[in-house]
Amino acid sequence: MGGGTMEDRESGGRATDARAIGVDVGGTFTDVALSVDGDLVTAKVPSTDDQSEGVAAGIEKACEAAGVDPQTVTEFSHAMTVSVNALLEGDGARTALVTTEGFRDVLEIGRQTRPSLYDLDAEKAEPLVPRRRRFEVPERATADGIERPIDDEAIEPLVADLRDADVESVAVCLLHAYAHPENEERLADALRDALDVPVSASHEVLPEFREYERTSTTVVDAYVRPAIDGYVGRLSERARNLGLPQPRIMQANGGVTDAETVRRNAVTTVLSGPAAGVVGASATAGADADREGLITFDMGGTSSDVSLVRDGEVERTTESEIADRPIGTPMVDVETVGAGGGSIAWVDAGGALRVGPRSAGADPGPACYGKGGTEPTVTDANLVLGYVGADTDLGGDLSLDAAAAREALAGLADEAGMDGPVAAALGVHRVANADMTRAIRSVTVERGHDPRAFGLVAFGGAGPMHAVSIADDLDIERVIIPHASGVLSAYGLLAADETRDAVRTRQGPLAAVDPDAVDALYGELADDLLDEVSDPDAARVEYAADLRYAGQSFELTVDVERPFDPADAEERFATAHESAYGYRADEPVELVNCRATATVPRSAPTVGVDAVDDPGPRTTRQTVFPDGTHETPVYDRERFPADERVEGPVVVEGPESTVVVPPAWGVRLRDDGALVAEVSDA
Repeated sequence: MGGGTMEDRESGGRATDARAIGVDVGGTFTDVALSVDGDLVTAKVPSTDDQSEGVAAGIEKACEAAGVDPQTVTEFSHAMTVSVNALLEGDGARTALVTTEGFRDVLEIGRQTRPSLYDLDAEKAEPLVPRRRRFEVPERATADGIERPIDDEAIEPLVADLRDADVESVAVCLLHAYAHPENEERLADALRDALDVPVSASHEVLPEFREYERTSTTVVDAYVRPAIDGYVGRLSERARNLGLPQPRIMQANGGVTDAETVRRNAVTTVLSGPAAGVVGASATAGADADREGLITFDMGGTSSDVSLVRDGEVERTTESEIADRPIGTPMVDVETVGAGGGSIAWVDAGGALRVGPRSAGADPGPACYGKGGTEPTVTDANLVLGYVGADTDLGGDLSLDAAAAREALAGLADEAGMDGPVAAALGVHRVANADMTRAIRSVTVERGHDPRAFGLVAFGGAGPMHAVSIADDLDIERVIIPHASGVLSAYGLLAADETRDAVRTRQGPLAAVDPDAVDALYGELADDLLDEVSDPDAARVEYAADLRYAGQSFELTVDVERPFDPADAEERFATAHESAYGYRADEPVELVNCRATATVPRSAPTVGVDAVDDPGPRTTRQTVFPDGTHETPVYDRERFPADERVEGPVVVEGPESTVVVPPAWGVRLRDDGALVAEVSDA
């Protein structure tokens, strides 16, 4: 890359002579962003089966390019896909669930809601823990207290049963342990003493009411915990061998924390990589005064992730599902679709063209990689359409085989009844864009937001290639492509604050709660968080409450101030409810959960560009758009003119990603190195 300067955010800072590295592992490539004395150096290498191998290779490549020794790096932050892969591929730990007598089937029964109510052939996902490994103990707690303590006579045979089941991890979720965890604490401690496997306890993982969601989240934590523990251990060892500091791990909530914490709280790493991308987009895209917010669009090799940034804050949720498993811990609110550069195009039984979710991955990869792949992918389509040049070097020094791409798409054209590989490529591009357009509508239109009022931030290896066409379909008038767009998730790791969350259920009518007691609870949450963060003096703590109208089965989370004011909380809730659902109800408001978040701010490197002599296109090539074939100028991103707007069609090639601007759009270079594409006036 480009040269740049380090700028501290108002909330905190990092020394300008710091050397920080961020590494994000994707399904196809591992991305690296290295901040060296104010400059940003990036690298991209193929992902490996043991992700830590690719991480080490990427770090060495970036350090070599920067001319620095890895031992001089002072900060190392990391995002990975280990936990989400375990869930999606079903290869997590052999897990047992221990629960209250009579409640072993909560995990399988789930909720009454059904996503496919009228589908007679709908199938539920198999529980992560089969019934034969779900064990019961005689004990009982209510929301008011312990009615039946647990005793040693119940624990001893349970330990024997767990040993006989040869389990690799144990989840403990007792009834009402969110309110009165004494029985669960005693049981978890006894199992940890007796068994040589990790034990996840629900009062530590998710101390909230709702038995199914709490059970599911605790089981997910136990299911992925051995994989995370082993991976982070190997990663830490590789870091030591390279002379790096111990890694800080990106959590799904958009903040980093130390490696030992995530080894104990593995569920917090689900969607680690997508969260880093959203943080990076928020940090680099900037706020436009005439935009309501930003839609972040990350398209990689296997999937695309979409999220929102509003009022400068990343949208978060506590109601996520991964592979049909509810997870209640705070996460960046990301919508994912199985459409990426490696997504395979195919024809369904009805003759319709489809794209994904199956992916060619990194090995063998798309047909054009020349590594043995023969099935047509989105990347092959982009090559045939001229959006990517045959001479383009991809991460890991991959080169492209245009003939192989055309051959793969010719076969698809024959199967779909299309007129040759170019027509098939246009079809693949259109279908992939339609999938991603639906994802953007799901986080905007379906939640009461008009996408036309937002800017679109595009990143990932393939995002800038598709973003402007998608924006055109949605009538979005501005697309921002940050300077480090090809490795923005890795850049986001440099920008991410240290963040920790805490929650405690406190149910009751808002009008009847004791404000002093609720405020004292917030104080306890804050004290717990400040004991955990790396720098309590630099931390800020923010508070929120989950509220609902009486009779509702869902809550809205609103920010609250201390000292706690029930009237102010009620007004904030009513405003949020009206914004989300269009009305306020004349019903009592109930308090459900109290939340606190502690943040230790970090600064991020900002990227600038230097003026170049004789800026202009490097070459031209034929590109195909829906309106026909164009002879299109191709710019090197580092030599894009800084003082003029270039009208489309135009292609801008960077080290890790390519920007495609279609006809009727233009593009300009911003001072910080971001490219901004906007609809032409004509």
